[in-house]
Amino acid sequence: MTHVVETTTAGTTTAGTSTAGTTTAGTSTAEASTAEVGAAEVGAVAIRTVRDAAFDVLRLHGLTTLFANPGSTEVSLLADLPEDLEFVLALHEGSVVGAATGWAIAREQPALVLLHTTAGLGNAVGALATARANRAPLVVLVGQQDRRHLAQEPFLAGRLDGLAGDYPVRVESPVRAQDVPGAIGRAVHAAREGRGPALVLVPMNDWAEPAEDLPVPAPTVLRRAASADVSVVAEVAALLTGATMPAIVVGAGADDDGTWTALTSLAERLDCPVWQEPFGARAGFPQDHRLFAGHLPSDRPRLRAALDPYDLLVCVGAPFLRQYPYAPGELTGARVVVVTDDPAEAHRAPAELAVVAALPDFCDRLARRTPSRPATSEPVVRAPHPEPPAAGELLSPSHVLAALAQRLPADTVIVEETPSSRPDLHALLPARRPLGFLSAAMGGLGFAMPAAIGVRMGQPRRPVVAVIGDGSSLYQVQSLWTAAHYGVGAVFVVLANGRYAVMDRLAEQQGGKPPWPAFEEIDVAGLAESFGCQVHRIDAYEDLCETLDALCPGLADRTEPLVLRVTVSAEGEFKP
Repeated sequence: MTHVVETTTAGTTTAGTSTAGTTTAGTSTAEASTAEVGAAEVGAVAIRTVRDAAFDVLRLHGLTTLFANPGSTEVSLLADLPEDLEFVLALHEGSVVGAATGWAIAREQPALVLLHTTAGLGNAVGALATARANRAPLVVLVGQQDRRHLAQEPFLAGRLDGLAGDYPVRVESPVRAQDVPGAIGRAVHAAREGRGPALVLVPMNDWAEPAEDLPVPAPTVLRRAASADVSVVAEVAALLTGATMPAIVVGAGADDDGTWTALTSLAERLDCPVWQEPFGARAGFPQDHRLFAGHLPSDRPRLRAALDPYDLLVCVGAPFLRQYPYAPGELTGARVVVVTDDPAEAHRAPAELAVVAALPDFCDRLARRTPSRPATSEPVVRAPHPEPPAAGELLSPSHVLAALAQRLPADTVIVEETPSSRPDLHALLPARRPLGFLSAAMGGLGFAMPAAIGVRMGQPRRPVVAVIGDGSSLYQVQSLWTAAHYGVGAVFVVLANGRYAVMDRLAEQQGGKPPWPAFEEIDVAGLAESFGCQVHRIDAYEDLCETLDALCPGLADRTEPLVLRVTVSAEGEFKP
């Protein structure tokens, strides 16, 4: 949308032209015409627009993939999109933000989102809240009506500033059109530093306005020191050395290669158990390691029992300790140290010592500073895999999860959204590599399908398998169209029991009968096919095993999505 303005060339006139075609100075009309054209070409000035400047800021920060479900207030930005910018369409704003969240997590870089004024931002708020809880950096451009008549609240004008509540890490409403590029630059840094969505609200006419020929008021590069304070490392190492029975608790914040390596070294030097935080959205430690003790329960009585043997707990990359049902009493009688890179997490920790630091460096220094202990512990006993179902017996979720565990490559990313089966998934399907497990940190449904698509787009050679309940799948089932249209080779295992099984279990625990009905008539497989996805319906154990045997070796090479709709029983208990 570069505008060209032609300047007027002074002194050009046809006055005095003779009938013979010459001016009074003897210049022919043909020569005069040629001179006018040349003067106009010399005087043509290309005006750089706000849109041009904004695209340059996005390119500077590598934000060249745009996840969107646009409306009329975004057309002025999107029409004739430059070829180096890739547009990814999703059919609902929850899918837009969910896919961008998966992309950002997979690439460990901000992702770019475009939303359509009030309706688009309103539809996306739940997904934006999940992105914040999952620490996914997003730069979110939100379209607004034309600035020139906003005071009259025209059709599609939005009261956008507070619509997403406190979930954005930053919201910018540029005062002038020329302030938009700088606002985008600041949003990039805010998203990366705050690890969440940063919003920029842009009136639709701003993109065509002339940009200022001034430096963008945002740094090109922003760096944060990653070295730990050696005196604090020594303080924590001294506490570990003096403990009789220490244990490590890890959380989503520890899910990266450097922290996994350092924590593995620390656990082996201490010969101590490592627990995963309750309801962790990511794995903070290799869950097939002999010292991995399991997932901590989410209620206080069972949590206290699990932690009772220990006199010191070092909690790394997790809040201490997030619970689900309330129960009175303390979380543990042990001394507690929290090490996190999230100041808010440190501020609310009921701990003797809380440390805010970059985790890879801190944990590496702590491992090297901590003296080794003799290796006397026995490997933790893992949950046994279930026996195959008897003839005519329905598959259980644990049958499916065990079959996956036996066949999936070690680097597979499991994206989970099957609440009633999550305890079984944790017991049977360990995360063996960083980003081996991903789920919605807030617990809201509608995350797994689009997030799996975004993860696979962000890491196209890594196997990605989403394990989703059929009830959960309905929240963003339209995201499958994006997977089919863009050739995203993720696999979606839909555990179909035709009901909200986790809600049924919770009602039973309250001693009551659920008022909500089952929905067995809904055909998730048919919906997936309507969105262009290949589907395989599985009802028998033999078919499950044969399908997975054929599928799993080629997961990294897939170029199209696949939905496995597996009929499972709704029976079982729920003890997260």
